[in-house]
Amino acid sequence: MAASRATVVALVCALALATAEIHNPLSDAFINLINSKQNSWRAGRNFPLLTPFTHLKKLVGVLRDEHLAKLPKVTHDADLIASLPENFDPRDKWPNCPTLNEIRDQGSCGSCWAFGAVEAMTDRYCTYSNGTQHFHFSAEDLLSCCPICGLGCNGGIPTLAWEYWKHFGLVSGGSYNSSQGCRPYEIAPCEHHVPGDRMPCNGDSKTPKCQKTCEAGYNVDYHKDKRYAKHVFSVSSNEDHIRAELFKNGPVEGAFTVYSDLLNYKNGVYKHTVGDALGGHAIKILGWGVENGNKYWLIANSWNSDWGDNGFFKILRGEDHCGIESSIVAGEPLIV
Repeated sequence: MAASRATVVALVCALALATAEIHNPLSDAFINLINSKQNSWRAGRNFPLLTPFTHLKKLVGVLRDEHLAKLPKVTHDADLIASLPENFDPRDKWPNCPTLNEIRDQGSCGSCWAFGAVEAMTDRYCTYSNGTQHFHFSAEDLLSCCPICGLGCNGGIPTLAWEYWKHFGLVSGGSYNSSQGCRPYEIAPCEHHVPGDRMPCNGDSKTPKCQKTCEAGYNVDYHKDKRYAKHVFSVSSNEDHIRAELFKNGPVEGAFTVYSDLLNYKNGVYKHTVGDALGGHAIKILGWGVENGNKYWLIANSWNSDWGDNGFFKILRGEDHCGIESSIVAGEPLIV
């Protein structure tokens, strides 16, 4: 009887352990479960197994956006839509806009809302000038100096990031330790991927202070370095109008719900398969295409280039999957 009871206890413990492993979004068991349930995309390890959940939660930082409906909504004419190709990569259309290839790193800070914005703004400064003008907008400036945008490293609102650009302007700034532009990003990349020489991720980065001066060595005054938008707008959630906007003007900022399976994305066309919602996340949408019969949006993430497919991913297009087509924001730069 005692042996039988011990066997039952052992089985229960083993079952509990297996269940816990499957529910751990970074476990091999969870990754294997994703791959067993679908074949449109491949899951694999992007984060060390012991990455703190506080860091994973910090990677998604979009707060509820009740301001989107107040923006003018852009639609495009039927002739342009009818002429759109089946696949579009803006790097082919605007080869002289190198930031279309750039993947930034938000570190242990919920600043995706700022990154998706400045990435698209930076690209648009180039695309609107047909590759003749370049300005690398500062995520640091937007993150730290926009009091209306939200809570800094604890999340923000994409619509208000674009409104801030229009009304108050943004200075230039590159990635951490780059000495590029007026205000480079001051939050260091952390080791949220394969083991390496970055500091560990812990999810506790504080929002940088708003410094209205450029770093030493940059010989332009902070206020004179600012660039502005002529106007900002939302884009219709209809996929054809989003495609037309991307084709005509360049990348946009989008927001969607991240589920824990996306943490393990490697390649293919992502469709939410298993796992819980982690929160809202903002990204840059570049283009679109079809892969193995699956329509997709091409997206640049801000989790470093060693996440996913060299920092990029593809997500199912045309079904507002995870809300990806419902919150598109963009604008036209005032080029000087």
